[in-house]
Amino acid sequence: MAENKPFTETYEGLPKIAKILIQFFLGAIVGGIYRIVRYVEKKNTTTLIVGILAIIPPISFVFWVIDLITEITSNRITVLAD
Repeated sequence: MAENKPFTETYEGLPKIAKILIQFFLGAIVGGIYRIVRYVEKKNTTTLIVGILAIIPPISFVFWVIDLITEITSNRITVLAD
């Protein structure tokens, strides 16, 4: 049987190029959803608030850039996503 991993671990297990492409094309939405799901897994309220803010269009551009850079440099979304 397949092992049940949390959603964020499944995303983090993708190849680096796949995550960079996802962030480049869908990062404005993916970053917010990732943080909201991370909140469900870890129960960190700050992550939930930032996840909700990251979905709002003017703010989502800032997080899109930040998440793309962190995916390239550290191979995961790291800024306010704990």
